[in-house]
Amino acid sequence: MKNLTFLFICISAFAFSQQSVLKQEIESIIKEKNATVGVSVSEIEKNSKFDINGEKKLPMQSVFKFHIAAAVLDLVDKGKFSLDQKVIVKKSDLLENTWSPLREKYPNGGVWLSLDEIIKYTVAQSDNNGCDILLRLIGGTENVQKFMESKRIKGFQIKFNEEEMHKDWNAQYENYSTTNSITDVLKKFYKGKLLSKKSTDFLMNTMLGTTTGANKLVEQLPKNTPVAHKTGASGKNKDGLTGAENDMGIVTLPNGKHYAIAVFVSNSMETEAVNCKIISDVSKVVWDYFNIQSK
Repeated sequence: MKNLTFLFICISAFAFSQQSVLKQEIESIIKEKNATVGVSVSEIEKNSKFDINGEKKLPMQSVFKFHIAAAVLDLVDKGKFSLDQKVIVKKSDLLENTWSPLREKYPNGGVWLSLDEIIKYTVAQSDNNGCDILLRLIGGTENVQKFMESKRIKGFQIKFNEEEMHKDWNAQYENYSTTNSITDVLKKFYKGKLLSKKSTDFLMNTMLGTTTGANKLVEQLPKNTPVAHKTGASGKNKDGLTGAENDMGIVTLPNGKHYAIAVFVSNSMETEAVNCKIISDVSKVVWDYFNIQSK
């Protein structure tokens, strides 16, 4: 029995030592960057987790579309909507001067699209008009807040839609989350504690098909690594400040295990390329850490 206890202590000490090295590597990536960086990582099959600035409230930008999609899918699970039901997309819904592949495809509106199509536009392609269509459908951001709080998700707030954020730079700071909150919600999501299995699988597959942020979490990972993720970005204001450059997601390791990761770069005076490389570099060292641990 003493030998087993000693072995457990040795294994725990080794794991702690390795995690300390990982934190040092991440700190070296963000050192001297003119930005606030929040990083949180959580093993999904275990209780291991760590963070740097994980309790700082940072603007989510389009990362909040995950929360919105989950709130919509909860109503699907409750029978209030169905994924194949048609939703009218009017020309007035397709605002200009905002990121919208949906508007590019249907510039004149007047089309009926299935709910699952709008969710895919919103999540996988980060469509801002699609996002606000979903919010109007479910009665606004307050219902997203209530849904997430009912699942005991803390450390976040969603108050404004995309149209409102485009009108007021500071509104993005009211749509905030800690990165610890993000990995918490991702872990609960993957374990089926947010949605039904059908809705969980649908949203996972949608996130696996994300087309934005190829230079963020996924950039330095081995080709074809499954990463179900959601990006967010504010662009720069007139003073050259980036409010948010974010990515979060669930990564599948070669051994079939998973980890949730969130990297938020906020209030940065660095270039877009530098901001995205911070996320990419952090993602790579986290991947290397877990890949070594799994062998």
